[in-house]
Amino acid sequence: MSEILWNRMTARALKELAAQDAPVLLPVGSTEQHGPHLPTGVDDFLSAEACRRAARIMVAQGRPVAVAPSLWCGLADHHVEFGGTFTLTLATYHALLRDVCRSILMAGFSKILIVNGHGGNVTALNAISGELSRELSAPIAVTSYFMAGQARIAEILEDQDTLMHACEGETSMAMAIAPDLVDQGRLAEAVGPEIALQSDPSEAIHVPRPFHTVTSSGVAGDARRASAEKGDAILDACAEAIAEWLMK
Repeated sequence: MSEILWNRMTARALKELAAQDAPVLLPVGSTEQHGPHLPTGVDDFLSAEACRRAARIMVAQGRPVAVAPSLWCGLADHHVEFGGTFTLTLATYHALLRDVCRSILMAGFSKILIVNGHGGNVTALNAISGELSRELSAPIAVTSYFMAGQARIAEILEDQDTLMHACEGETSMAMAIAPDLVDQGRLAEAVGPEIALQSDPSEAIHVPRPFHTVTSSGVAGDARRASAEKGDAILDACAEAIAEWLMK
């Protein structure tokens, strides 16, 4: 199968892909606490994996595509109290995305889809993508892999309808792609309150809350029935939704 990862290709190969009007998937995530049982890189790992799987689907259909190196740091100020967390200011995040997207465009590509893996980035990315489209005179689309595959995720999970944090869904996906990084001996502790990834639109006033005031375990949801099989199914469903949108 053709190479899909930007940083494993030569500059010449990338120029050839750009000449074929290939879209570029840009995975973005976060490096932050993920409860007692998961590594801090979960959001970064999972957004990158969803992009890789989507790209493989496209290549199997004869469609050119490239997956850019992931942006491993995002907006995670609400997790800082737990430790192990990197976070950016909104202005820095905007500037970083602008320069990365500009580099992709200067390399000859014209279609970029930012694929997010962190709930705390969602609102900012929706606004930033509009500004970047104007600033760079190119359409910069954005999705969160877990929103792209939301309907199928609800069918796969047993204890929740959507991804939360270090939950059944994220833990299952981590088991699927990096089982050696999941501390299964701590799964019994991986339980917390249910939350929405985005602010509830029915709330008239949004009040930001540090995550440690929401959950003492650092977990939202219940990871105890996580499995690698569920994780593979979730990642495949999200990848299929992303690939389908790109191939329209």
